[in-house]
Amino acid sequence: MPKLGESVTEGTISTWLIEEGDVVNKYDPIAEVMTDKVNAEIPSSFSGTINELVAKEGDVIKVGELICYVETANDSLISLENNSNQYVESIDVSNDHDESKISDSKSMRSRYSPAVLHLAHEHNVPLNEVAGTGLGGRITRKDIKKYIKTSQSTKSDQTPSSKQQTNNQNIEVTNIEDVSIPVSAVRKTIADHMVKAKREIPHAWMTVEADVTGLVRYREQIKDSFRKSEGYGLTYFAFFIHAVARALKEFPQLNSVWAGDHIIQKKEVNISIAVANENELFVPVIKHADEKSVQKIAKDIMILATKARSNKLTVDDMQGGTFTVNNTGTFGSVSSMGIINYPQAAILQVESIVKRPVIIQDMFAARDMVNLSLSLDHRILDGLICGRFLAYVKEMMENIDENSKII
Repeated sequence: MPKLGESVTEGTISTWLIEEGDVVNKYDPIAEVMTDKVNAEIPSSFSGTINELVAKEGDVIKVGELICYVETANDSLISLENNSNQYVESIDVSNDHDESKISDSKSMRSRYSPAVLHLAHEHNVPLNEVAGTGLGGRITRKDIKKYIKTSQSTKSDQTPSSKQQTNNQNIEVTNIEDVSIPVSAVRKTIADHMVKAKREIPHAWMTVEADVTGLVRYREQIKDSFRKSEGYGLTYFAFFIHAVARALKEFPQLNSVWAGDHIIQKKEVNISIAVANENELFVPVIKHADEKSVQKIAKDIMILATKARSNKLTVDDMQGGTFTVNNTGTFGSVSSMGIINYPQAAILQVESIVKRPVIIQDMFAARDMVNLSLSLDHRILDGLICGRFLAYVKEMMENIDENSKII
């Protein structure tokens, strides 16, 4: 397993991109690896044939451990140890060089890897009916899985529903079964991370509400011109991150990490945010957020969200977070209690902005209100300092109007 980041000690093989028997070139991606920070593809360090996949999909492998064997055309045994530039692969070298050469003219249709044979046997798949998409028409595991899925879909469509007569009514009866869903590598990593946070961090919670009517009006006035001039949207979230970053400079206790017999206050203000693609959640980091304008923060949000949707986030994008701000309002949430992003000291949930009647000078007025919900590590923080922090953020948000600066 390669070194995937400064503080990363292990990774999960989420998907093998090759199979036993496949021929690969140097730098070809061979697997997708998931850590608690990022998804990444790892490349082959050699050209040759995949002899054996030692690690299985879903296995958690420590940095430096063996993941696969690659057979090359060399006559010497090569064993790479872990370092920052290479990936660990043990090489089983055969003296018969002809076996590891690619023959474009000879079909590989009837050559099956052990993984393909095992999968086909497990699901009773007739290999002569499977269309091979691999090199020379060779059948891959993806071909087997596609065949299984297609067969199951066909059987499901052909299964007739039965009807039974009950109390003079025709009741259609279908066979309904529980569905077993395998835990993906991403979901397992998130689960382990959350369990660790809840087990080790004594959580406490605080919530304040803020009147952001001025923010809503101001953004409505400038959002179209901003998009036209900058090429990306100006979100409410950028204003909240801007305010939080400055509050953390005023109250550095919230920008801390518990370290057993001492507390480490982080010098840099790097705000983690939650972004997602279709099926996966990531927590990239806006670096030096306290030094950036609302405009620059909005650009960073756009860049990180785009990279997440296209699976282009890097290890560096995910590292260094000191405080997390979660935009739960995107889903219409008005109240929530977030789990702290371990080992940080707190997480702020920005809820949905909702227009509500509020009493101002003994009169009802329609105002745009938002809840700010803070989860805190009670080993590091208490209600006094967190109350002041939230009051500072609330004041900043309530003072945004048409005279505010975003650049």
